[in-house]
Amino acid sequence: MRLLAGLAFGAISAIAASCASAPASSPSAARIVAFEPYPAAAVQPRAVWVLLPPGYDQSTERFPVIYMHDGQNLFDASKANFGVEWAIDETMERLIAAGEIRPAIIVGIESSPKRFEEYMPKKAASGDFVTPGVEGYPSFKTADLIADKYLAFIVNELKGAIDAEFRTLTGPADTFIFGSSMGGLISAYAVSEYPDVFGGAACISTHWPVEEGAVVDYFERALPAPGRHRFYFDFGSATLDALYEPHQQRMDTAMERRGYRRGIDWVTLKFDGAEHNEKSWAARADLPLKFLLGPPRQ
Repeated sequence: MRLLAGLAFGAISAIAASCASAPASSPSAARIVAFEPYPAAAVQPRAVWVLLPPGYDQSTERFPVIYMHDGQNLFDASKANFGVEWAIDETMERLIAAGEIRPAIIVGIESSPKRFEEYMPKKAASGDFVTPGVEGYPSFKTADLIADKYLAFIVNELKGAIDAEFRTLTGPADTFIFGSSMGGLISAYAVSEYPDVFGGAACISTHWPVEEGAVVDYFERALPAPGRHRFYFDFGSATLDALYEPHQQRMDTAMERRGYRRGIDWVTLKFDGAEHNEKSWAARADLPLKFLLGPPRQ
């Protein structure tokens, strides 16, 4: 879906565009509201896009919310880092129309030039430097990590504004967070640090090798008690994803030790041949959406 010109925060109007499955003139089509930029205080300002579900303007219903990282890659190929969008809007409309998920609001948060520093869980770091876990990439100073500030921005600034402006269901049972690669790490970190805010996380191709996989040790200590929180994990077998399986297996063991029930409280899926890129993530984005927004698993 191609977005039209962005809007400044404070001029709260919808972009005059709709999902591909409905013409722009359709009153029941999903629509996107853009804040470009959103005036963040805890971190540098960045664009935020809010996808409202079909029929939002014709109802008084309140909706669950999913906060998604790397928001520039979700809706518009011309804004995406590598020219490939996830087409989350089209996927959402298809799943809603099929009755497979609850209608929901998607909040896409643009990543900044300090993506690694914002997405790397600082409390999982050890020593003065953090290794990205990819050969040839420079280390980062632990002191420069600002994941806690990034999450504070989402929880203390953005969520309050979204809840005030749109008809949301505000509790953790209806508030989720979703990302890929380093975005998967920060999503799991968000639930661990703010279990009373987020009830679930979708973590696609989670970049576990950072810190030589030591981040798993943090999660085994910090995961919230099972029963009220859900986690979706997956990984491919090609390119960078080929590194992930042994680390994901360690994380699965940590989930079991913490009392999470496989297939109910959490799932881990492997996709043979899937690469570490937007095309692969877009192709399977329906699965985490169904896990978070579909009928409860028994």
